[in-house]
Amino acid sequence: MPTLFIVPTPIGNLEDITLRALRVLREVSLIAAEDTRTSRVLLQHYQITTPLTSYHEHNKLTKLDAIFAALETGDVALISDAGTPGISDPGYELVRYAVEHGIRVEPLPGASAIITALVGSGLPTDGFVYLGFLPRKDRALRDFLTTLAAERRTLVAYESPNRLVDTLKVLHLVLGDRQVCVARELSKKFEEFQRGSASTVLAHFEAHAPRGEIVLLIAGAAEVAPTVWDEQQVRAALHQRTEAGEPLSSAARAIATESGWERRAVYALGVGENG
Repeated sequence: MPTLFIVPTPIGNLEDITLRALRVLREVSLIAAEDTRTSRVLLQHYQITTPLTSYHEHNKLTKLDAIFAALETGDVALISDAGTPGISDPGYELVRYAVEHGIRVEPLPGASAIITALVGSGLPTDGFVYLGFLPRKDRALRDFLTTLAAERRTLVAYESPNRLVDTLKVLHLVLGDRQVCVARELSKKFEEFQRGSASTVLAHFEAHAPRGEIVLLIAGAAEVAPTVWDEQQVRAALHQRTEAGEPLSSAARAIATESGWERRAVYALGVGENG
C-alpha cells in the first residue's frame, strides 16, 4: 500500500535531519513541499533528486487530487519550509484526506521549533499549551490573552519580529509581569534566548529590534493558595444545609471541599450544633 510520509525538516541548521528522513526523501516518488525553492536548498545539499511539487497555504485544497493521484502509484513525502508539517504549516487537510481514504500515513519524528524553544526556555515543561500564531490586532490579542489568564501551563506561540514589542506590551498589561522567554533564530548562527520578566524582556527588545523566526513562551498563572473559611462561615453553611434537610454527613463532605477544612472537623461542628 502506498504511504504518505510526514517528514520534518531542519528549522535552521541543515545537519538537523535524521538519517531516516533522508532515506525516505530519496525513496519516495514525489515530495510535496510548502516552497519548492526553499526545499531545493535542503535537497541539493544532500544530493536528493526526487521530483518536487508545491503544496502550500494557497493551493493546499486544489492540490489534493494531484497528490493522491501520485499516491496511487507510489509513496509521497510531505515537507514544510522548516520543522514538522501540519504545525502552523499546511498538512492537516492532506493527512485528514489520506486517513479518510484509507491511505497509510507515517509521521517521522524530527525538528520542531516549539519543543526546541520549550526545553531551552527554563519554564515548566510538564504541561504546555501551543497557541499557534497570536492574533495580530491589539484588541483581539488582549481578548485572547484574557481568556488564558488563569491557565497554569506554559504558553507557547509563534510571533513575528515586527509585532513582538507590541505583543510584549499587551502581555504585560493583561497577564502582569510574568516570566517569559523569547527564543529567536533557533539552531541558526544568531540563536538567542532572552529570559526574564515580561518588562525586562520588553526593555531588551525595545533597545534591540528583534529579527528572524521567534517563539514566545509565557509562564502559566501562579497557583493561588485556597482560601480557608473561618469557623463562623463553616457553621453558617452547615446550618443552611441541615436546615434544608440535607444529612449532616453529606453536608460536612460538601463543605469540607469548599472550605479547606477536614471533613471530620466540619462534622464535629455539626454534631456540636445539634448536641
